[in-house]
Amino acid sequence: MQLKRIIVALLVGGLSVPAMAQLNKTATEAFLKRIVKDRAAAFTFEYLAADSGRDVFEIESKAGHIVLRGNNGVSIASALNYYLKNYCNSSITWNGSNLQLPVKLPTVTEKVHHATPYKYRYYINYCTFNYSMCWWNWERWQQEIDWMAMNGINMPLALTGEEAIWQEVYKEMGFTDAELDKFFSGPAYFSWLWMGNIDAWGGPLPQHWKDSHKALQQKILAAERNMGMMPVLPAFTGHVPPAFKDKFPGETVKKTNWDAGFPDVYILDPGSPMFDKIGKRFIEVQTKAFGTDHFYSADTFNENVPPSNDSSFLDAMSKKVFASMASADPKAVWVMQGWMFHYNASYWHPTQISALLKAVPDDNMIVLDLYSESHPVWYNTNAYYGKPWIWNMLHNFGGNTGMWGGMDSVAHNPAAALHNPASGKMAGIGLTPEGIEQNPALYHLMLDNVWRDQPLNVDEWLKTYAGRRYNTHNELIDQAWQILYHTVYSGGPTEGAPESIIVARPTLDIAADRVKTKLNYDPAKLVPAWDLFVKAIPQVKPTAGFRYDLVDLTRQVLGNYASPLQQKVATAYQQKDLAAFQQYSKQFLALLDDMDTLLGTQEGFLLGKWVSDARANGITDAERNLYEFNAKDLVTLWGDKDSPLHEYSNRQWNGLIKGFYKPRWEQFFKLLESSLQSGKTADLTAFETQVRAFEWKWVNSHDKYAAQPKGDAVKTVARLYGKYRKMI
Repeated sequence: MQLKRIIVALLVGGLSVPAMAQLNKTATEAFLKRIVKDRAAAFTFEYLAADSGRDVFEIESKAGHIVLRGNNGVSIASALNYYLKNYCNSSITWNGSNLQLPVKLPTVTEKVHHATPYKYRYYINYCTFNYSMCWWNWERWQQEIDWMAMNGINMPLALTGEEAIWQEVYKEMGFTDAELDKFFSGPAYFSWLWMGNIDAWGGPLPQHWKDSHKALQQKILAAERNMGMMPVLPAFTGHVPPAFKDKFPGETVKKTNWDAGFPDVYILDPGSPMFDKIGKRFIEVQTKAFGTDHFYSADTFNENVPPSNDSSFLDAMSKKVFASMASADPKAVWVMQGWMFHYNASYWHPTQISALLKAVPDDNMIVLDLYSESHPVWYNTNAYYGKPWIWNMLHNFGGNTGMWGGMDSVAHNPAAALHNPASGKMAGIGLTPEGIEQNPALYHLMLDNVWRDQPLNVDEWLKTYAGRRYNTHNELIDQAWQILYHTVYSGGPTEGAPESIIVARPTLDIAADRVKTKLNYDPAKLVPAWDLFVKAIPQVKPTAGFRYDLVDLTRQVLGNYASPLQQKVATAYQQKDLAAFQQYSKQFLALLDDMDTLLGTQEGFLLGKWVSDARANGITDAERNLYEFNAKDLVTLWGDKDSPLHEYSNRQWNGLIKGFYKPRWEQFFKLLESSLQSGKTADLTAFETQVRAFEWKWVNSHDKYAAQPKGDAVKTVARLYGKYRKMI
């Protein structure tokens, strides 16, 4: 009977077949070879039926092999990850992996069996596709899909290539390429185009991008489905090209504005006759190109306030949006982000939330509680009024690089919610960060909830995490992680990591627009963790993870130190002490140089890699230059030179510090020094104009930055420790 199930599972194929119970032999074999390479022959895998509809895995030693069992590729991959972590002291993460398999693989003396309590393990925020993923090629996507599978993810959001689908739909409706050029944004801004916030910024979008990323999406989806994942594809939410209002004057189109410095966009009223037609046609075209697992993401009012708070309006709107999905796919399930209920809490009261949600049958909607670790909405909405919902960790905003997070929340609260009678139909957990590839410890702590239903002990978890990451257990490192746990990872009231003043548009104030510098811990209490890491250097063979963490911690300590140093500059200026001003401003600029050099030792902190990856997507100079503009603009101005979103996606990166942040501070200090020397008041209004002109010129420039790391991370940290420890 089991053999029959295996054969059926292997024969089942086609883009439109749900992958929940599949075990694709070819894909699983290829996965094993990618991860353990020439040791793949030491592993075998077998099908294991799901446990009461939940994914399951087993591990045991048999006939000289490590046998991995599971009901799909995700389960097999999770079994492998469990074995590597718990038997081989190994770690595979975004920011440095340690995989050193012994010649003789450790024996599993007693069969391991785990079933997940969560039907869905969701991954990716709309914003992640731009703040982190927008320049990824197939090789990088394959790495991420493997990482997803190893960490139990089975429900990834999949938005790549959607502009090709919309082009086909709108051209069928008679829109010209010129009209669509005023709709499609540049690649770095797709998320906000699809969420109905902006049009056209960063474009016009080349045809080659549309064609190549349609093909890329097909590879992504095939790989995810072959591992047993159920990708979530987008649906129509009403956002239409600006020309729509003129082309179809009889339709009800409403202007709305994101209030972020961009022109109005146009939303087709769900009650308008064409809403169903467009929504249905979009899913038909999308399904033909990409297949479907019947999950559709749609967020009609993401960071936009609805035109009415009347419950009957919201009920009708919700029914129409769902009907446009269901008319094309009777099995459609609407996956809705619950972000707006937090973001626009002054509008979304129980009456409004209830009206929106109850308009759709319970089995046809899943709500993403997007920010559960800090602002859980489920608790105040009767668990979304009976809808299945997913507990998520958001954590990161804008792809910012600070060390930060709430370890206690992610270690305890998913299991607490699961066992809380008030949690209703809690159906899963997930990750919804705006940006990834940072704070790896926090993300792996969260992901260790996937195969358990009880809270994690953070103290014990950190010891095992550090041991795997650095390939050794070290008392100094254990002490350092306890300090990190109780400082940077103690959580706090801010939305995202606090920032260093170095990334702010120059000011004498301690903080600036979009740059929050207030820490939720005493920075002096973090410094001993730096002492311990540096002291441990002779005792720890520097794995990739150790080097990354050593650099990241040093970056954090120096970034924190920049604030009191900047305030010394400010005090000296206010006291008209020219000598002190020159001394401290010189030290501040030297700190920027040192941080830039430090970050240049790690690939994950390179502006040049980000820009190089962007340019690699182009096939003409014009395309490459457009993508470079997108890449540089997103992480600095987030718009034109007058953008109110500047610094939202700031990064402490090599190249960005020396090429963008430092020149701004140099200009600022030159102005203030001249003011002190002349006795005249500095014209800060004129400086604002000057610095905006510099920023706009920079995002349109083509200066070269290192795309490969340079220098020895450990030696660089040791040098900077010797220079700055006594100062700090």
